[in-house]
Amino acid sequence: MTALAPIIAQFMQDYLPRQRGFSTLSSETYAHAFKLLFQFAARRVGSSPSQLSIEQLDAPLILAFLDHLETDRGNGATSRNARLAAIKSFMRFVEYQYPALLAQVAQIRAIPTKRCENKLVQHLSKDEVQAVLNAPDVTTRLGARDRAMMHLCFAGGLRVSELVGAALTDLVLGQAPSLLVRGKGRKHRHFPLWKQTASDLRAWLAVRGLTPAPEIFVNAEGRAMTRSGFEYVLDKHVVKASQHCPSLVGRSVSPHQLRHSCAVIMLEATRDIRKVALWLGHADIRTTETYLRVDAAQKLEAVEAVIPPELRRGKFKAPDALIAMLMTGRKNTLT
Repeated sequence: MTALAPIIAQFMQDYLPRQRGFSTLSSETYAHAFKLLFQFAARRVGSSPSQLSIEQLDAPLILAFLDHLETDRGNGATSRNARLAAIKSFMRFVEYQYPALLAQVAQIRAIPTKRCENKLVQHLSKDEVQAVLNAPDVTTRLGARDRAMMHLCFAGGLRVSELVGAALTDLVLGQAPSLLVRGKGRKHRHFPLWKQTASDLRAWLAVRGLTPAPEIFVNAEGRAMTRSGFEYVLDKHVVKASQHCPSLVGRSVSPHQLRHSCAVIMLEATRDIRKVALWLGHADIRTTETYLRVDAAQKLEAVEAVIPPELRRGKFKAPDALIAMLMTGRKNTLT
């Protein structure tokens, strides 16, 4: 039996960051996938994660783990496929290090990805965004932080990782306010800030205080804001906003929906998918095209731009015999 612990340590600590050049965020995503897998495998075989062997991670166990993600954890097909991709990447590493496991690795790599529905992205309307941004009490320190945090997330179309990772050194609040965003896949983008967004950020920085954290947003203890911390803040203010905006009642609004809302509103305003892709930092414009399915105005313009065919007009005129037969049948039905 081959111990799993040293193999996964080499994969996470050397192969991904040093040989493949993976970013810290990508490595954390892989680590979370393996955490779920090893916890499931340890329960299944009745041991601790540190005692697992690579031979125990066979194809039937991986399939059972994928089913567990969907049935027990409630994950969708997209999340399932992402976890499977991480496992296959690890198995490609294993097959070069341990040739004796080639057959086992081949069975796991043969597990297909699952097809999933391409649903419309969930987003907020302008009125709903306005209600959420107006929910915090900006006369308090945390209220000023929450307003600035949610406003920046929406206005910049930021991913939650980009928001909580934004550093003070990347922010410029002079005559031309702007922010340097260190995005997914180490792609950086520089975008200007709306005057209202810059005003909210200045209000927050005025009461932020001196904390050792380099990030713009910190929690009540002075440490960097986390993903779960921002999710909690957003949930709290969505509930408060629902008191004045009935369409928010009972809705679960994720941080990514603020990004989607920015994209949809920007597309409605500019009618240019390329500008939206540039603003969101998409490397491939095909990723941005998903918002075209949301914006009904784009489809309406396409319909109106097409000249309908000229059709000969006319009306159907029933013969007298047909009318008599229908009337006779109606009388028989009534009697």
